[in-house]
Amino acid sequence: MPRIIIQNLGNLIIDSEHPDRKVIEIIHENGTDWMHACGKKGRCTTCKMIVIEGIENLSPETDRELFYKNQNRLRSNERLCCQSQIIGGDLVIRVAEINKFPHLAYTE
Repeated sequence: MPRIIIQNLGNLIIDSEHPDRKVIEIIHENGTDWMHACGKKGRCTTCKMIVIEGIENLSPETDRELFYKNQNRLRSNERLCCQSQIIGGDLVIRVAEINKFPHLAYTE
């Protein structure tokens, strides 16, 4: 069972029985807010996650992610939650500073 750990949300652990789902869907189904200004369509970068561990456990980069990488809007350790699927194993991520919600208490 894949596990998502969100470091700067108090090491929040989300276990998923559905590894074929997009990361943002798994996070939202757990009741955790995660920004997505374009409605999960890959048209912005507000849902980006910083991958600390487990980038190899994600699906290959999509055309949208490569587009933003070519514009220097995504770094090599950043992926879009709305485009990435967990294909196996655990994932340790962080919310990017620019995409933090004011109503959530983040940790460092």
